Amino acid sequence: MELAYRALWAIKNVNMDYKEARELRKLKLTESEENRDEAYECASNYKEKLKRVHDAKIRKLTFEVGQKVWLYNSRLKLFPRKLKSKWMVLYVITRVGRFGDVEIEDMQSQVKQIMNGHRLKPYLEGKDLNMLDIDKVSLLLSSPDGSTV
Repeated sequence: MELAYRALWAIKNVNMDYKEARELRKLKLTESEENRDEAYECASNYKEKLKRVHDAKIRKLTFEVGQKVWLYNSRLKLFPRKLKSKWMVLYVITRVGRFGDVEIEDMQSQVKQIMNGHRLKPYLEGKDLNMLDIDKVSLLLSSPDGSTV
């Protein structure tokens, strides 16, 4: 008798009203969708802010035809040497494209190649250094890894 009473009590406690259970389930699904949408919006806002901060730190370099530049040696990462420079031989710009592409020519071998402007660094001669402010010179002389050239 006692076992039957406990089983009856358990059945009464279980929600036997299917309509109410359906409405409760719909409410929980709606809440979870709202939470997902809110999380997506927060992540999107965070990415936009991070992009603005990152883009604000990028220095826009403008190149001119005839300007001397250094080319970044990306293969040095595979075989690092402690005192080897990351910037390769001197090049002269022969053409500047609209979308950041720059055609450069090796001064010794006269070989032309097209490079992305991000891989180039202006070569400063003595007369160029005299015309620039001290703050600009320190920014231009520093290499991408933070050390000074």
